[in-house]
Amino acid sequence: MPWAEQSADTTWRVRYRRDDGTIGSISGFPTDTAANDHIADMKVAQRHGTWIDPAVGRITVAAWAPDWLDALDIDQRTEENYRSFLTKHILPRWGSTALADITNLTVRTWEKHLRASGLAKTTVDSIIKCFSLTLGDAADEKVIAVNPIHARRRGRRRRTHRTPRKVWAEPADVLRIADQIARIYAPAGAVLFLTAAWTGARWGELVGLQRHHLHLVDGDTGFLVVDPDLGALHEPNRGPLYLGPPKTEESARTITLPPFLVRLLRAHLSTHTHPHVFVTPNHELHRRSNFSRRAVRPAADGNTHIAHLAHRLHPIKPGLTFHGLRHSHKTWLIDDGVPEIAQALRLGHVLADKVQQTYSHVAAAVEQRLLHGLQARWDKAIADNTTPPEDTTWRGAAQPHGSAPSHSYPATTQRRE
Repeated sequence: MPWAEQSADTTWRVRYRRDDGTIGSISGFPTDTAANDHIADMKVAQRHGTWIDPAVGRITVAAWAPDWLDALDIDQRTEENYRSFLTKHILPRWGSTALADITNLTVRTWEKHLRASGLAKTTVDSIIKCFSLTLGDAADEKVIAVNPIHARRRGRRRRTHRTPRKVWAEPADVLRIADQIARIYAPAGAVLFLTAAWTGARWGELVGLQRHHLHLVDGDTGFLVVDPDLGALHEPNRGPLYLGPPKTEESARTITLPPFLVRLLRAHLSTHTHPHVFVTPNHELHRRSNFSRRAVRPAADGNTHIAHLAHRLHPIKPGLTFHGLRHSHKTWLIDDGVPEIAQALRLGHVLADKVQQTYSHVAAAVEQRLLHGLQARWDKAIADNTTPPEDTTWRGAAQPHGSAPSHSYPATTQRRE
């Protein structure tokens, strides 16, 4: 039970006994009445289970952060990002600050300074989110009363810039970019690029795809499976690549393939013996940054501004990223009138309507219309394509038997990374 006692001629303090038998103290009350009023508030909070020992909140951010990190059970890459945010941004500013001394206003002021320093908005938002999670867990552990970081309700600045729209591409542009990737990187990279566009699968899902999860049933029928446990290749900041779960529970799914892609993938598999479907020209696992720098960026943006290159490429869709192929696929499905349920299941999205998600089944006829639409887009892209014939041999196997030579691209045409 807390009690009040005079600590000096004009000040009083509140004393209380902790669970471990030690005695705590709260000083600074000008009168005996003020101290006893605080005791009354303490008793109410204790009865409701909301009272926090002020001494506990004196732990600093630097002292709390290691225990918080050790207790996390999250993806390795996410944990590495949190450690980076703490080391580079949070601890240099807040490391010596007691958890109980942090306020929303001081955090928001710091947020403004981070933006002014030139950091991207998404980076700043991620740093603040990480800090908020740290303080939220401190509140759950009753180290502080509440998480001091909360959403702004006033004083927000007007937007001074619009968020750039995601760049997406029509099938004809995707095909032209793939032709350029085959020319400067390797045909295998072009097949990976086309597969992303015509399946909507994520980068990690495709470069982590193993042969036994790709089912090419006959000449025109096939599907790939994103495994719930090993369905994605993860790229930690440190250490080797590893297979793990895909992004979300809904990401574990089966993706059917249009006929041309079945034929193209069958030919592609005959060019190497690696357990993974998509590998580099050196038969190693892909890294996103390498593929972007060596294949996607020059093929999509062009390289006419660089002198003394063996292959001169004109820009086709500047700014298009590998993830932009997923947005492209979604746009094609919408344009083809594919039901939202079928779109979500194919892309591994979470449906906002929980009832709709519970009863989310796609009839075979809908799936066939979806594949017919994707095949039609390929056929039109081929018909409209103006790439010189000598740069299109890598995709000859995609044509139906009898309409064009069905052959795999020669292994000798693959270029080394």
